[in-house]
Amino acid sequence: MRLHTHSLRARLIGLLLLAIVLAAGLQVAVVYRQARAEADGIFDYHMEQMAQALRAGVMPPGAPSPMDEPGLPPDAFDFFVQVWTSDGLRVFQSGTRADLPQRAVLGFSNVEVDGTPYRVYSMQSRAQVIQVAQDMRPRQTMARALAWRTVLPIAWMAPLLMLVAWAVVSVSLTPVARVRRQVAAREADELAEVSEAGLPDEIQPLVHELNLLFGRVRQAFDAQKNFVAEAAHELRTPLAALRLQAQGLQRARDDATRQVAVERLLAGIDRATHLVEQLLMLARQQAQPSSGEPARPVSLAELAAQVIADAVPRATARRIDLGMGQADAGQVNGHAEPLRILLGNLVDNALKYTPEGGTVDVTVRREADQLVLSVEDSGPGIPDADRARVLDRFYRLPGSAANGSGLGLAIANAIAQLHGSSLQLDRSPRLGGLRIGLGLRTV
Repeated sequence: MRLHTHSLRARLIGLLLLAIVLAAGLQVAVVYRQARAEADGIFDYHMEQMAQALRAGVMPPGAPSPMDEPGLPPDAFDFFVQVWTSDGLRVFQSGTRADLPQRAVLGFSNVEVDGTPYRVYSMQSRAQVIQVAQDMRPRQTMARALAWRTVLPIAWMAPLLMLVAWAVVSVSLTPVARVRRQVAAREADELAEVSEAGLPDEIQPLVHELNLLFGRVRQAFDAQKNFVAEAAHELRTPLAALRLQAQGLQRARDDATRQVAVERLLAGIDRATHLVEQLLMLARQQAQPSSGEPARPVSLAELAAQVIADAVPRATARRIDLGMGQADAGQVNGHAEPLRILLGNLVDNALKYTPEGGTVDVTVRREADQLVLSVEDSGPGIPDADRARVLDRFYRLPGSAANGSGLGLAIANAIAQLHGSSLQLDRSPRLGGLRIGLGLRTV
């Protein structure tokens, strides 16, 4: 029993067999008692009918009884009859095995004569008392035999039901065994979906969730592979530049040349650091769906105010008017930190490409059942042909003067897709530059 404690098949079969045994035992007990009671009722009915048959009259005293024929053993008959007159004179007796009490209780009663139990039925007529008795021992023997013949089919059916239950449970759990074999035969990197065809309703949700888990793990693996490949490709150029700048520092002949080389080296380190941070952020956001972190209500207006407050020093340094044009109240179901990164990248991108003295506005407005978050600037904008490509990783506009890694909008778009949406790029009708919008369903 200990070996099969956690086996669903063994548990189902064991419980079903136990239920069949208990039900069969209870049914046998009930049917046996009912059969005994019915047999007793039949015998009592026979005794009563015999007494009624003798009611019209009996043979005169001294006449031979059919039960006293020569050659018959004393116990050849189970019934024993006596007839008494109203004066207490016995006028008939069917045998000499026992003498019933002279005055018996009318109706049915149990008496014992010479150690033998009898079932007695007494009936009072106008002139006589008729008593019919039956030996209880053969009566009980026949009643038990009748009862056992009644319950015997049930005893035969119980093992058959056990076999049927075992076969039904085994066949019903065959799909579970098939799924187990499919999963056991897989390689470590095989994350294809398990077939859900033919599964019972109780098992199909489990396999469906397993397939969703495989999908999240596959997405995490793909993100990891892409990150490794892209990081190796993109870090090659800045690392080579750092090496050249370090060699330039070594060749410096005077303090002025050395100071310029140091500044270039520090700037190259900052660019490489920024690239590494962007790569790590992109990998983290691409793996976010597989992390299983639940979404929570987030206030976009409050989140936008925090991001603007963090970006004010950079905007002030370039004399850019950064503010919130509209802030409608409401919450969306999402992840607060990724949404903060998304908005921070959009604001940073707008500040980077907007010329000094320009304007960057952030708005949160309600449209039907959505909150639309948008960032507008007065910069040069993006041509229609390049608006789709700027969302790709490492793509930068040709001839762009601003420094960047080409990952800011790609990270923002990955976060938007995590929330079931996407970035919409068009021209700002008010400021003339780029407008990037994102619609999220409210809670």
